[in-house]
Amino acid sequence: MTRPDSDAAPYEPVLEQTAQAWLVRLRGTPDAATRRAFEDWLAQRPAHAEAYARAEALWRLTEIPASRLAIEEADALEAYLRPRRASRNPRRWAYPLASVACLLAMLWLGGWWQPGDWLQDWRADYVAAPGQVAEWKLADGSYLSLDAGSAVRVRIDGGQRWVELLRGAAALRVKRDALPFVVEAGEGRARVLGTEFEVRRGAGATRVTVLQGRVAVSAGTGAGAAEEVLGAGQQVGFADGKLGRPVAIDAAAALAWRQGWLSFYRRPLAEVLDELARYYPGRILLLDDALGRQPVSGSFRSDDPEAALKSLQAVLGYRQQILFGRLVVIR
Repeated sequence: MTRPDSDAAPYEPVLEQTAQAWLVRLRGTPDAATRRAFEDWLAQRPAHAEAYARAEALWRLTEIPASRLAIEEADALEAYLRPRRASRNPRRWAYPLASVACLLAMLWLGGWWQPGDWLQDWRADYVAAPGQVAEWKLADGSYLSLDAGSAVRVRIDGGQRWVELLRGAAALRVKRDALPFVVEAGEGRARVLGTEFEVRRGAGATRVTVLQGRVAVSAGTGAGAAEEVLGAGQQVGFADGKLGRPVAIDAAAALAWRQGWLSFYRRPLAEVLDELARYYPGRILLLDDALGRQPVSGSFRSDDPEAALKSLQAVLGYRQQILFGRLVVIR
C-alpha cells in the first residue's frame, strides 16, 4: 500500500519499531542514563524524531480502544478461570491490563501479537487465519468453511453433532442424519438435520443465513427457547436474548466469501469494516460512531481490502489516514 503523502520519507519498519520501543521505555520513570540514550538516539537523524512523533500520535489514537480491549480481555480470562477457582472480584484484571493496553496496541501493528483472539484460539478445534478462508470435512461427512479470522469448537461423536462459533463466520454443508446438527453462537442456537447455511457473529448481533434446506433458530440455548424456522433465502438475527424477524436475502451473495467475494446490502459501515479487517494485513480503527452507522452496499474482492477501503472512502467521503503503513484510521 502506498502512503497518502507522496513526498513522505520511505517507510522503515525497524525505525518505527525502535521509536515504539523508546516510547514504551519512557512511559514509566526513566533514569538519567535512559534519558541520555534517548536524546542521543533522537540526535542521530531527523527521521528519529519524526518516527517518535508518529509513535506518540499512535499511542494517543489507540489509548481508548486499547482500554476497551483490556476490559474485554479481563472478561474473557475471568470466564476461563472461573471454573478453576473462586473469584471475589471478576474485574480485578482490568486495571493491570489497562496499564499495558497501549503497549499491546503497538505490538498489534508490529505483527508480534494478535489481541483478543488468543484465548479463543487456544480453545478452538478449527481456526482460519486472518486473510484466509479454510474448509474441512468433519467426522460425520459434513463440511465446515470458516471465514478469515474465525474460530470454532466441534464435537462430532455417536451422541451429538455440535459446533460452537467462537468468533467470525462459519458456513456448513450438513450431511443429512437423524441426529440433529446444532451450532451455538453466544446465547443463540441453530438446529438442523441436513442443509447448507451460515452463522456469523458480529459486534451487534449474530445472523443466521440459509442457502438450502431449513434451519430452526433460537435466541437462547435452553430447551424451552422459542424457535424460528428459516427456509432457503432467509436470514434472521438475534441479540440480547431477542430473536429478530426473518428477512429475504440473496443467500448465495451472503456466502460468496467462500469464493473470494464480500457482499453487503445496507450494512452499517462499522460492520463492513469489521469484516474487511479479517483480510487487511494490519489494523482498521474507526473513530466516528455516527459514521459507523452509515449503510453500505456493494461487493468487494476479499484479496484486495485496500481497494475496498478506497471505494468506501470515495463513496462516503470520510477522512482516512494511514500510519506506519499498517494502521488505517477512519474518522
